[in-house]
Amino acid sequence: MTQTENVVGDRVLVAVQAINISRLSTHPVPTVPGTLIVVAGAGPKDSNGAGKSSFIAAITALLGDEQWRFASGAKAVSELLFNAELAAHGDQQWASADHGYIVGVFDVPSAGLPMTVWLRVNREAPYLEIRWTEGVRLAGGASEADRVTRSDEVWAQLPRSAGRRDVVARDLTRVLYGDRVRCVSFLSTSVRSKVATNLLSQPLNEISPERIFEAIAALTGLDAELDQEREARRDEHAKRVRAAEAADRLHEFETESQALLAAFDRRDQARVQLASALRCWRGRLARRLVDAAARDEELDAELATCEEAAESASDAIATLREEIAALKDDSLDRALASARRELAQIQARAAKLEADRAVAQSTVDGLRSQTPALEDLRRQADGRDVATAEREKAAARARVDEALKALGVADSEAETARAALDDAENGPAAAQLAALAGRGVAAASLLDAVDVAEQARDASAGGPAAELVATRAWPHEHAVIVDGADLAAAAKALADLPGSVLVSSTGVTVVGAFESAVTGREARVKAAEQRLNRARDAQDRAAEVVRQAEAEMAEAVRRADGARAAVRLEDVRTRLEAQRELLTGLHAAADKLAPALDASEESVSALDFRARTRDMEIERLEGRRARFEADRDRAREQAARTTAERRALDLGGLTEEWCGTVEEARGWLAAEEPLTADEWWRGAERHLDAALRGGFGDSAETGDEMPEELAFLVNERRSGRSAEELATFPAVCAALGSYLRGQEEYERHRRQQIETQLSSRRRDLETANRGAEDAAQSTAVHRAALTEAIRARLARVAEEFEKLDVGYGGYGATLDFPVPAAPADPEQRWSWRVVPKWRRGDGQGFVPYNRRANTALMDEKAVKLVCAAAIASSGGGHLTLVLDELGRNLGKEHRREAVALFRKIGEMHGITVIGALQDDMEPYAIDACGQYVKLRRSSDAMPYNEPPVIVGHDRHAERVRMLADWVARPRAASPAGPGGVAAGT
Repeated sequence: MTQTENVVGDRVLVAVQAINISRLSTHPVPTVPGTLIVVAGAGPKDSNGAGKSSFIAAITALLGDEQWRFASGAKAVSELLFNAELAAHGDQQWASADHGYIVGVFDVPSAGLPMTVWLRVNREAPYLEIRWTEGVRLAGGASEADRVTRSDEVWAQLPRSAGRRDVVARDLTRVLYGDRVRCVSFLSTSVRSKVATNLLSQPLNEISPERIFEAIAALTGLDAELDQEREARRDEHAKRVRAAEAADRLHEFETESQALLAAFDRRDQARVQLASALRCWRGRLARRLVDAAARDEELDAELATCEEAAESASDAIATLREEIAALKDDSLDRALASARRELAQIQARAAKLEADRAVAQSTVDGLRSQTPALEDLRRQADGRDVATAEREKAAARARVDEALKALGVADSEAETARAALDDAENGPAAAQLAALAGRGVAAASLLDAVDVAEQARDASAGGPAAELVATRAWPHEHAVIVDGADLAAAAKALADLPGSVLVSSTGVTVVGAFESAVTGREARVKAAEQRLNRARDAQDRAAEVVRQAEAEMAEAVRRADGARAAVRLEDVRTRLEAQRELLTGLHAAADKLAPALDASEESVSALDFRARTRDMEIERLEGRRARFEADRDRAREQAARTTAERRALDLGGLTEEWCGTVEEARGWLAAEEPLTADEWWRGAERHLDAALRGGFGDSAETGDEMPEELAFLVNERRSGRSAEELATFPAVCAALGSYLRGQEEYERHRRQQIETQLSSRRRDLETANRGAEDAAQSTAVHRAALTEAIRARLARVAEEFEKLDVGYGGYGATLDFPVPAAPADPEQRWSWRVVPKWRRGDGQGFVPYNRRANTALMDEKAVKLVCAAAIASSGGGHLTLVLDELGRNLGKEHRREAVALFRKIGEMHGITVIGALQDDMEPYAIDACGQYVKLRRSSDAMPYNEPPVIVGHDRHAERVRMLADWVARPRAASPAGPGGVAAGT
């Protein structure tokens, strides 16, 4: 049955009745919502002992204050019950209450829709049970005892709120208030599961930033969320520990399994008789078979349950698959694909138009950029057309060719003259001198050594030189002068130069003849230089002609380029106009295509949204199917584990070892001698020792020839301890029996067991690791969400703190709350730091609260901070702020201001402020509060308080009249009606 949520709704608390709660009177106490309610006390000596803390603690439990830890059962509420040990001689005259009631009447102002909520507080679990009914339904009676007795009768008449059972503590806030925060408190009492820091019980600057945060967290309802975050870290830590333990167990089992498998691998076959030992051991085999059969019957029942769960999950999976198949109809996909194809076609057309437009624009830009350069080139044509310019260019090229030919002739003549000058400067016998120098023979040209006067060269003069020149028979041109000692070497050196003449002191040696007579080296050099100068002048004139021709050629080329540029310019202008017309057409086509493109995109978007919605539904169903599959897999895994355990029992192996049925084993045990287990054991041990000695001979004592496992077990048996002998005997018998019978079935079975266990433990390790990872991710997500919630809540408190400070004589205040790192210790609470700050003058900066300041200022800011936290906690709904020892640390002036401020925020923001007072605070609060409640107890010997004194005014007269019969006078019974029957004082 689904439970109702938020049954109280917008109703507010208008009356409270406590029955068997501490030593409080059972008289109903009316409350005035939306104002300051002060609770004073008059005990045997002073205000202490009147039950103020118990009274306001009961109200916080009724209003669902989360500091009671309702999710954990709210065990601490049971400590509010009446305890006879606290009264004088109470344990002798009175009995402690095993249950009690906290009753609250809720009503909507001026609406006349009362509802009564009953909380039954039990000493044992369940510690809280909740029932409710329409109308006013209190416990009435002429005395305290009558009201206590009547309360049980009224409780029995109230309907169970959750069908066949009552609502319990964990559902209180959700069922009564819809998980809305209706109460925050500062309680300094031992009955609370957690005592929060009271910002008004000591100077604010003596409270650390961490404790300030704890106080604000208690006021704003953040405690539960912080506890949830710590629980998430605890869960993550526990899962990580379980994963580590699973890894250790797997490692340990793998180590043991490896050792056992190694022992199996080292076994050899043997044939040894164990007839006597097997007969004695037969009793033990029978006992094991009987026990295994009993366990197998239990496992068979568990297996049937697992198979039934797996079949149920399979049916659910089949149903979900049919739903998913129905959703996966491809009609929507076909429509979406068609729309996307149409959109792609339109987009392709639009893209092509855009590409064509970009190409046309690029072509226009390129043609436009060519126009200035072509216009400049066109001006160089000087009005000539292409044909005229080309003819002038050809004529200029011909003139250049002729000038180059003339320059070539001049260059050749200059080279020849240069060579003649070089010959004149080197002498007529240059070759002979070079050959002699190559052989190391010193020589000189004869003509170079002879100088002939100018007039002597003239043959008409008739001188001896003229005769020498005129005579061609003297080989003078190629004659060289050498030393007489070098004549032979010189002749050998000139052997390859016939016609050479050698002149020495010993005579003249003629090697060849002379063609002409030339004398005077200077005359020959001078003539060669003149020839070279004439050739160079001709060369310069030819070069000048070439330059002129090339200049004319360049001018002709420039004019021809200009004429061609004019033609290209006209072509560019024509193409530019055509591209501009094409660009205009492309723009028009793109504008025309845009509406169709938008319509296609909208169609695709709508179909895609429908497809995503369908896919989300499919994903949801797939998630459910996955969960059912997980349930089915778990059932199958459990069935597999059960089957594996049944296989591990090896009932067939035991039956095979017994060589009979279970009934035969029972019959065998009944037919055998009534020996004790120890007698069977001792007889089997004696026979086994004999079998070992017979099977292995002398080596049976040393174990040298035994397999390692068997030798180890035999050695353990002989250690002298009965427990070890008994523990190792089955393994020794199994190992020796395999040797004796020559069977391998046992070994194969054991290997299968090890593999099954390894697979199971590895799966357990994987599951533990996945659980640890999931817990870590969940903790991180929860912490991030909690961080944002805390920051938002503290920001709201800071905002209200600023408003209150400015509105009540301050210059502005705020809170500083940096985000702390989460603690590594899973048991450590996530501690935040809240640093209140305020301005001490207009235009000044914020000053932290722990700077030196007067006590009055600290008290004022503490009151405003508490009020700001209360306003921020209301969330737009009715809130009750409960304060223990209100204003105990405040000065006289600030006590009045604090009371006035609490009353004002209650009336302005719809917050009911309930504060318990000490004696010294009562004079300041009695005149300024909206309601005054005084609890009285004159003696410790009295089990209950006297009727309380209540002074107050409620502007809703209907509510006052509704409660008048229950408060104004005692009644044994009230008139029957929708509200039930009750009485009050």
